[in-house]
Amino acid sequence: MPEHPADEPAGTVVAVDFVRHRNALLARADFGPLFTDLYLHLAEHGLRHAEAHDRIFKDALAAFALHCASRPAHEHIAWTLSFQLPRLNLFLTGDNEDFLVAGRVFTENVRTAERNVFFGDTVPRRGAEMRRSVVNFDGADALKAVEAYYAGSEQRPARCFYLGGDQYALLAAHPDCDEAWFAAEDPISIRTVAERETLAPIERRAYRWACGCNQRKILGALAPAWRAGPEELFGGAESIRVQCPRCTAAHLITRETMEAWVAEAKGG
Repeated sequence: MPEHPADEPAGTVVAVDFVRHRNALLARADFGPLFTDLYLHLAEHGLRHAEAHDRIFKDALAAFALHCASRPAHEHIAWTLSFQLPRLNLFLTGDNEDFLVAGRVFTENVRTAERNVFFGDTVPRRGAEMRRSVVNFDGADALKAVEAYYAGSEQRPARCFYLGGDQYALLAAHPDCDEAWFAAEDPISIRTVAERETLAPIERRAYRWACGCNQRKILGALAPAWRAGPEELFGGAESIRVQCPRCTAAHLITRETMEAWVAEAKGG
């Protein structure tokens, strides 16, 4: 893996290079820092993924961050991967303005379907219209799912590699790519690609785990339900615990806080 200067910002630094004479883009990173942030986040909120789900989510999160790093700045990206076996959904969200990523695992109320489905949403910049792509994929390998997404949505081949430890790479073909070379690459050759190929640096980005959710945003999301009927929302309790739909962070909301926020919003 490429070495990064000591003055680079904190986070998982994704190196994006162009492989000259092969016409392919290569994104690589050691995701140790990002995975550490993920586990600290889960521990803070008393959460833990099942072992099988954890591996799928980590693979998807790594591939997602590599994809974000290969995309233009200012884009906002979201992926939803719906698996039938095991029955779970993964949600991933990326902010290419501040270089933030987050996500979560859903294991309840997962829709039954004939095939796995990959939803890819992209907003070129804040306020712009969202573009959505929908493709099917097979199996429970998140890296293969991302390759299917590139083939069906990006209209170009890509290959995702787990390189051992916390290291991953994404190789995406550009026009006139050397197809034989592209197909022959494997994790061993990707680890030493700089020794055999000419790499032209494109960009280095440091991605951090952060959702941006806070109590005020959760209150805003709950406000319509409160106005429709406080008792239905709280069910006789004085407080409820609400999970962020983007990262599973738990937020404790009391009746008093909810009432005050709605009154403040109405007065504003």
